[in-house]
Amino acid sequence: LIHQVLEAPGIYVFGELLDMPAVRELADSEFSPVFRLLTIFAYGTYADYLAEAANLPPLTEAQKNKLRHLSVVTLAAKIKCIPYSVLLEQLQLKNVRQLEDLVIEAVYADVLRGSLDQRNQRLEVDYSIGRDIRREELSTITRTLQEWCQGCEVVLSGIEEQVSRANQHKEQQLALKQQIESEVANLKKTIKVTTAAAAAATSQDPEQHLTELREPAPGTNQRQASKKTSKAKGLRGSAKIWSKSN
Repeated sequence: LIHQVLEAPGIYVFGELLDMPAVRELADSEFSPVFRLLTIFAYGTYADYLAEAANLPPLTEAQKNKLRHLSVVTLAAKIKCIPYSVLLEQLQLKNVRQLEDLVIEAVYADVLRGSLDQRNQRLEVDYSIGRDIRREELSTITRTLQEWCQGCEVVLSGIEEQVSRANQHKEQQLALKQQIESEVANLKKTIKVTTAAAAAATSQDPEQHLTELREPAPGTNQRQASKKTSKAKGLRGSAKIWSKSN
């Protein structure tokens, strides 16, 4: 059963199988090499298998490729741009053509996503699946998540502070705008009232203006009559003086 699981396409997580009591009992039985092989597929790499190959069951070609896929996933968790030289060494492949074929196969199996940079001789990984986690690694993961949460809280606090400052600035600008608009409105009213008063003081009714032009101003007739009377008196006086002289 374990060999079938290790060879089956699409199965890259083995934690549930390892947690089965019947499987865990294999660790202390004559089938311990099979159990050890299962743990390598769950947590290890192809290099780990080669280091213990003498004490482990042989792998089929499909199992080798699957373990190599998982080894690439392990490398991708540490570095996103993996040089071809590192991959060739870790996967024990003979040439770049075999390496690229293996990576393309892993991409089609949805084990990872990325691109092969043939010019720079490296694999650029954008995404890779997660692997099984050892129990002793849980504390490290928990600590990492706690640190991440604390970092998120710090960032969130900073964002809230910036939002608060932005709102205060917005309120100040709105208050200033309202004040300016109020002052402009009052100034317009003042200018309008002043202009209307000046226009009322300087403007006249056209008919009244023509009448004033036709009719003399009060006292003008009296002054003209006085001038005529004075002139007549002057003429009479002159006549008397002329008669006496004769």
